[in-house]
Amino acid sequence: MARALGGTLDAHSRTDLARMSPHEAAVKHYEQELATYSSPREWWRIGTFGERGEPVGFVIPARNAYHPVIAYLGVVPEHRGHGYVVGLLAEGTRILAAEDVPRIRAATDLGNVPMAAAFARAGYVNFERAINMAWQ
Repeated sequence: MARALGGTLDAHSRTDLARMSPHEAAVKHYEQELATYSSPREWWRIGTFGERGEPVGFVIPARNAYHPVIAYLGVVPEHRGHGYVVGLLAEGTRILAAEDVPRIRAATDLGNVPMAAAFARAGYVNFERAINMAWQ
């Protein structure tokens, strides 16, 4: 996750990176959100490339307190723009769909146009917007 934070378009992560290292931001995100999910860690996936299994990114399908969600999806900077997000999102969606859920939710920032486009290509429907504000 720390590697995937390089060049991120996620506003919360960018705010964290202005105050802490990528490793510290990843630990914070894990401890404050990802570790709280009751869904099994076996659902989490790391996408790899090539014979050596070089990591290209990861997806965390999960169940939060309300819904099945794509909790996090990240691609490491050197592999962005090669379509790996498609496979990662498909795998996360497949894992949740196998649980016979009525819907899967996912979210991204308005400024994260590539991620929003990936969700749209995968068939996710934009049905609401949220405004999050933070002190600077």
